[in-house]
Amino acid sequence: MAMDDNDLFGEGERSPEARETRPAPARARRPVEPIATGTPGEAGYTAASIEVLEGLEPVRRRPGMYIGGTDESGLHHLFAEVIDNAMDEAVAGHATFIEVTIEPGNRVTVTDNGRGIPVDPHPKFPDKSALEVIMTTLHAGGKFDSGAYQTSGGLHGVGVSVVNALSERLDVEVARGQMLYRQSFARGLVLGPLETVGRAPNRRGTRVRFTPDPTIFGAEATLDPARLFRMSRSKAYLFGGVEIRWHCAPELVAGKSIPAEATFKFPAGLKDYLAQDTEGRSFVADQFFAGKVTKPAGHGSVEWAVAWLADDDGFVHSYCNTIPTALGGTHETGLRAVLLRGLKDHAERIGQAKRFATVTADDVMLNCAALLSVFIREPEFQGQNKGRLMTVEAARIVDAALRDSFDHWLASMPSQALKLVEWSLERADERLRRRAEKDVARKTATRKLRLPGKLADCSMSAAQGSELFIVEGDSAGGSAKQARDRASQAVLPLRGKILNVASATKDKLAANQQLADLSQALGCGTGQHYRDGDLRYDKIIIMTDADVDGAHIASLLITFFFRQMPKLIEAGHLFIALPPLYRLTQGTKSVYARDDADKDRLIKAMKGKVEISRFKGLGEMPMQDLRDTTMHPMRRSLLKIAVAREEGEDTTAAAVERLMGNKPEARFAFIQERAPQAAALVDL
Repeated sequence: MAMDDNDLFGEGERSPEARETRPAPARARRPVEPIATGTPGEAGYTAASIEVLEGLEPVRRRPGMYIGGTDESGLHHLFAEVIDNAMDEAVAGHATFIEVTIEPGNRVTVTDNGRGIPVDPHPKFPDKSALEVIMTTLHAGGKFDSGAYQTSGGLHGVGVSVVNALSERLDVEVARGQMLYRQSFARGLVLGPLETVGRAPNRRGTRVRFTPDPTIFGAEATLDPARLFRMSRSKAYLFGGVEIRWHCAPELVAGKSIPAEATFKFPAGLKDYLAQDTEGRSFVADQFFAGKVTKPAGHGSVEWAVAWLADDDGFVHSYCNTIPTALGGTHETGLRAVLLRGLKDHAERIGQAKRFATVTADDVMLNCAALLSVFIREPEFQGQNKGRLMTVEAARIVDAALRDSFDHWLASMPSQALKLVEWSLERADERLRRRAEKDVARKTATRKLRLPGKLADCSMSAAQGSELFIVEGDSAGGSAKQARDRASQAVLPLRGKILNVASATKDKLAANQQLADLSQALGCGTGQHYRDGDLRYDKIIIMTDADVDGAHIASLLITFFFRQMPKLIEAGHLFIALPPLYRLTQGTKSVYARDDADKDRLIKAMKGKVEISRFKGLGEMPMQDLRDTTMHPMRRSLLKIAVAREEGEDTTAAAVERLMGNKPEARFAFIQERAPQAAALVDL
């Protein structure tokens, strides 16, 4: 059937003009028949089954929709909603202090000296005061009017009314216009009309006292004073212009590490907050990157404090209009982007752009400890508990606030900035190395673990009791393979002197096949991603020739382990074998000497003619001699590598850098300092 412009829904629905100009159909209309209700269950499902919840009853029926749940988090969320309202008054410039009082019986009181909730009749509900409307109606409040609050955390308009609905008792006092007013509620219901208490010429603001409803949260549910203490203190950090006064009943703080009375005021804001959170930690850069910008991109303000931890993973704690956004959001996205771009730009300025190309925001943020607070108009959150900021513009606001400041901060401290660039490069290298290790691990699920081709592995699968001998070259490797106990001893030959990791660039380190083979044979990862439980051997034994070249190779290997796998040394896995340099034979008896001094001592002790044999290297040593002197667990001697406790790791690291680093003048100075000792040894 054709349909004209007026016949929008087919023949049965026509515009008024069409009905006036077209004749009615000749056939009579049939009366509408009732719908059949023969399907089982339908008869009982009628209009009367549709329940309409009014007022605050939906909150009590489904509290999880409004506060996330009735567990400890939801219980403490009630306090957050009340103190957030007081903070909005402070941020708007109308309150200078907030007072928090915790009493026995789960009673909490929050007082501010702001403007006070309006108490005059509401235009839409003339028989109710604005206070009563706010406390008993969802989506009612001054936060929707941009003239009342430029920035606010309570934009959902359900905060304090939800607290009222879920409280066994809630009392509100308002000091406004030199008069004091009071109204009380129970489980969201009004207990009586607004009461005019009397004159209060020296008081202004709002006081809310509430007790969570045990029928909602459980009879055993208890507000944690320590948690409320931290929440209160964090608000003072987030807005340096407010003073928060803390009072808690002494019996509630007994045995806890919080005071009964305290006053919080932090003019330095987030910088003080970060210093307190990271006290006693070590940092990559000595100074915090901290600051505050007002009216970025036309909004309220952005404040930040950022540091990079040298000893642990970092964290990001973000806030919007003093509301903690535990799940992050668009403002954190802006922070990540601006820090990565700033470091990339600085890397380009110092000629490191090519190396920095692999660095991602995750590499920059891995050890970053950051606090970020934004104040913006009409923020959009995910969910009523405001865990994630969804305002798209927030990323641009943060970028506009931090971009120039971060560039200037990096330029003002070049040595510290270089440390950050190098630190980020190290994190990227670790990530790429970890990805390669995961690729190998993924392959092992379907086929045998790929190990270096020259590794002669032991037959036992458990790490406990097994040993890996690292030797120089194929010749020494061949001798060691013959002398070993195949069940528990593995041998890995390395070709020549390995790379000096203390002076090599990251690119050379990543491209070195010998070190890659060694890391793969050990299977435990490197750096921060070292996993002692994945180490394939109980003992790692460096076995080199008993000469100067052998000592040099051993030094290079120890440097590798100290720089790349320090926890392997800490766990006591690294050893040095002590092969002999000489065999002294007298008749049918043979003894072995480790060096010239040991040889001379043994000769003096032996009477008669002594036959002296010097081993050119492990590869030239007979298999029986190598096994009996160096590899047999019952007849060998091993030196265990450890960091000297009296010196400390920092001192050891400095010594390794001096002797093995890329500054030859440091080694030259070391030689000059010890020249007299060397001359004395020659004279002897």
